[in-house]
Amino acid sequence: MNDRKTVLLLPGQGSQRERMAAGLYGTQPEFTARMDEFLAAAGSAGAHLAEQWLRPAPNAVMDTAQVAQPLLLAVGHALGRAVAAHARPADLLLGHSVGELAAACLAGVYRAEDLAAVAAARSRALDGSGLGAMLAVAAAPHELPDELGPVSIAAVNGPRQTVLSGPPASLEAARVRLHALGRTVRVLRSGHAFHSPSMTRAARRFGAELARLRPGVPHTTVISSRTARPVTPAQARDASFWADQLALPVRYWPALRAVLDAEGTAPGLLLLDAGADRSLSAPARHHPAVRAGDSLIVPLLAPARETGGLADLTAFEAALTIARG
Repeated sequence: MNDRKTVLLLPGQGSQRERMAAGLYGTQPEFTARMDEFLAAAGSAGAHLAEQWLRPAPNAVMDTAQVAQPLLLAVGHALGRAVAAHARPADLLLGHSVGELAAACLAGVYRAEDLAAVAAARSRALDGSGLGAMLAVAAAPHELPDELGPVSIAAVNGPRQTVLSGPPASLEAARVRLHALGRTVRVLRSGHAFHSPSMTRAARRFGAELARLRPGVPHTTVISSRTARPVTPAQARDASFWADQLALPVRYWPALRAVLDAEGTAPGLLLLDAGADRSLSAPARHHPAVRAGDSLIVPLLAPARETGGLADLTAFEAALTIARG
């Protein structure tokens, strides 16, 4: 039996890929059942989500938040349930942006049957709010110029991985300036300025709807990528805690680093990366616990270029074997 604690890493906007995890759909029973439940509960929207999810690349619709985020939420939840059913439940859950909501659902803060309602509420909150763009920069926050115009630090994803968010024109000006300074930059697949003040109105609308679902206390430890600490019972029951992350920076790397600092030495951790792009586990490779081999990184899906086919099932079954020990 593998005696490492298991940490399930759940991705957010920007990590979506056409047909992500679709190689498990119809071949992995637990994953299939959970996706079918979600799509059925989503009603008429479920048929549209399924169509976009299973459509091969390129598919620009996949990058719209109202499609990407419900699917990231559903796929992350289904993967977590499948791991729990066929190996063991994760000891710790850490989600990035909408992935944090998948963690909340897996931990019982929101009921599994409310998953589609959570996704629909988030999509409604985004309508007409916070339109903008996001830019990944290969730099730590302190390495960025002091003046980049009306843009915000939206996420700290790694030791030298920062995401900026803001209006498209302002972000383009920042991109040009950063490129001129020799920084590697990449425009992310998002049409919203997530995790910036532009999302404040959307966060309030989302919180009002989440409160009606009456969140509870988690039965599994959720590490917040907002506070970089375990979610407390009081925070879990506060719908605004989950909703306000729409407008607040994601501190993913500080959260992951804190977990590795606390738990990473022998016997270490098993980091299960639920993202097709494997970006969630990439910064962990810089941590001493991973470099020393105490903690292991295991992808649940095939690489992004292969996801959607039988390679997903091969990768998932290999991950289950390691998780079982």
